[in-house]
Amino acid sequence: MMEIEKKRVSSWFWQLRNEIISKFEALEHGESDDKHSNVGKVKFEKRKTHRPSRDNADLGGGEMAIMRDGHLFEKVGVNISTVYGELSETAVKVMTETKRLPNLKSNPYFWASGISVVAHMKSPFLPAIHMNTRMFWTEDAWWFGGGIDLNPCIEDPEDTKKFHAALKETCDFHDSKFYPDYKMWADKYFYIPHRKRTRGVGGIFFDEHNTGDWENDFSFTQDVGRTFIPAFSDIIIQKKNLKWGPNEKEKQLLHRGLYAEYNLIYDRGTKFGLATGHDPDAVLMSLPPHAKWL
Repeated sequence: MMEIEKKRVSSWFWQLRNEIISKFEALEHGESDDKHSNVGKVKFEKRKTHRPSRDNADLGGGEMAIMRDGHLFEKVGVNISTVYGELSETAVKVMTETKRLPNLKSNPYFWASGISVVAHMKSPFLPAIHMNTRMFWTEDAWWFGGGIDLNPCIEDPEDTKKFHAALKETCDFHDSKFYPDYKMWADKYFYIPHRKRTRGVGGIFFDEHNTGDWENDFSFTQDVGRTFIPAFSDIIIQKKNLKWGPNEKEKQLLHRGLYAEYNLIYDRGTKFGLATGHDPDAVLMSLPPHAKWL
């Protein structure tokens, strides 16, 4: 029975990927009538990804799509993948550090499908954003995971309020406990110990999401993905024409340095992707195109 569910999940992530790409290109191409700008010229470039094996076995893969140097989007990546096979010893260690999977060491077979989005905007007034949703399956268990978090270099309390309100509405539709629990989890997960601060203004983060009702859990995961597009697009539409200069750009580049530090040092998704042998360019898609440190 789970094979049917796996196909539904993988298909949904592809559908969501296509919707995000379509919306982001529409925002980018509709921004300006300046014939000398890049508007209408930049599009997502797509490349297939594969999880390599020593004996050329099929271990799955996906597709990475990146749009660069736009009028709005300086770099945005939308990755999709469905991978399976045996986990390496390193990957098993990463998995069992945080999860109760007693049989994983003796039977390290897994299946995972997910979508990951990271957008770094040209304007310092437009926040960077991250969204990821996924399903994971092993002999011991299945679960969903993911989240959305907002990363402005110039914080706007009104943006933060509306963004969190959208996430709360989505969570409350399924369970009133989800938002407070998953907001708290995001605040802890995206905390940068050596900087003693979070990397942004938070959002929601969840892992090992398994209430025992697969249909409801899948529905919740879908709704998180659906919330991402309007929650972020509204901010873009409201702030896309704000003027900025060197001082604002400096703040953006320094904040991107913070973002890069977190992703390279602490992010479990980065560690897992590299440990499982996935395409490193796809795993590191989240890194900003330019960053700065003091």
